[in-house]
Amino acid sequence: MPAQIEPKLISGNANLPIAKAIARRMSMHRGMQVGLVDARVERFNDGEIFVEVFENVRGEDMFIIQPTSNPANDNLMELLIISDALRRSSASRITAIIPYFGYARQDRRTKARTPITAKLVANMMVEAGIERILTMDLHAAQIQGFFDIPVDNLYASPVFALDVMHNFKGNMDKVTVVSPDVGGVARARDLAQRIGAGLAIVDKRRSKPGEIAEMTVIGDVEGQTCLIVDDICDTAGTLCKAADLLVEKGKAKEVHSYITHGVLSGPAVERITNSSMKQLVITDSIAATPAVEACPKIRVVPTAPVFAQAILNVWNGTSVSSLFDQETLMPIYEGMYTV
Repeated sequence: MPAQIEPKLISGNANLPIAKAIARRMSMHRGMQVGLVDARVERFNDGEIFVEVFENVRGEDMFIIQPTSNPANDNLMELLIISDALRRSSASRITAIIPYFGYARQDRRTKARTPITAKLVANMMVEAGIERILTMDLHAAQIQGFFDIPVDNLYASPVFALDVMHNFKGNMDKVTVVSPDVGGVARARDLAQRIGAGLAIVDKRRSKPGEIAEMTVIGDVEGQTCLIVDDICDTAGTLCKAADLLVEKGKAKEVHSYITHGVLSGPAVERITNSSMKQLVITDSIAATPAVEACPKIRVVPTAPVFAQAILNVWNGTSVSSLFDQETLMPIYEGMYTV
């Protein structure tokens, strides 16, 4: 048993850049070098995943950094297998850092004879030996109840609030936060309250699943800089239509979007490029593809500082909820934002 248990980080292949960034930030916060545990996560020729940890982790407080983004199944299996390897290596505690929790959209039965896959994934994680979950902006907050272990759900809105107040300084009276649907009003209202802005809603009606028949703007956005806020942007169809609607019918001055998880699959990047949206801001919870990096309309804000501080708070037993306030985050993001 080590004389003093230190937090140790290990990463799968889903998002190595954020794992390395978290390690760097923890090194800055602690004043001592924090690196990723030396390990290999590889595949056999038939696609089976193999994990080998090269360092002694007996009695250590382990943190696995692995979003379950595309390819969701491979990244989920990597997370489970890494956890099993650590458990069988006698790690003291295993915490999963999941910046993007895949399968979160399957949190309830919408039709007969369909699964609740988010619950199934929760069971698999617990069975693999994970003892705590640290994630960001769960698609549905009730997913925390699917676990019988502690779940800390961080929010991107305090970071977004710092970004908005920095980039729109001097024009905050012309900013309106917009929810792209009725279900996201709580998230949009939270950001609006943080920055002292008005709130509007885009109400959409579907003629059949996957097809939008009509969209209406609820609220006055004429001459305003609109900020569309949501947790996930997948194919960007609804997001781009909402942006076009705000400009064409709502007479908005310009439209920006703040989305936590940039899934951005299929034609998403092309749609964003061709839309009337001026800028899409996403976090680094999902590793950016070359197409995303090349798109001039997409900007990425880092979440490594807040995740690094959350890991340290979990490790030393202090409050994680303190990171819900932008006042707490300002020193963590010092040098990046001035408000």
